[in-house]
This record gives sequence, C-alpha cells and structure tokens, in this order.
Amino acid sequence: MTRTRNVYQQYILLKQINQKRVDMYNKAAKFGFTNDHVVQCSQELDTLLNEYQDMFLFHEVV
Repeated sequence: MTRTRNVYQQYILLKQINQKRVDMYNKAAKFGFTNDHVVQCSQELDTLLNEYQDMFLFHEVV
C-alpha cells in the first residue's frame, strides 16, 4: 500500500512540475526572464523539484 501511495505521489508531483515548467516558459516568453512573475514561478518550480528530489534521498544521521 505504501509503495502504491508513493508512486502516486511521485506521479502527481511530476505533473505539477511539468505544469509549472510550462507556465514559467509561457510567462518568460510574454514578459521576459527577469520579470517578477517569471522569477516567482521559477522559485515555485525549484520548490517542487526539491520536494521531488527529497523523495529519493536517504538522510543519514552522522
């Protein structure tokens, strides 16, 4: 059950990442890469990518 839930969470997160990426590219094409809306969108994409990466990292306590 846990594995199925994790796979589903990964799928949903990947869909969010791809949608945010498309949104960012569209805004960049319209407003330019340094526009505040594009920068904010880029930061939101970074957050999603960090969440996705965290799903695969093992945190070891030293």
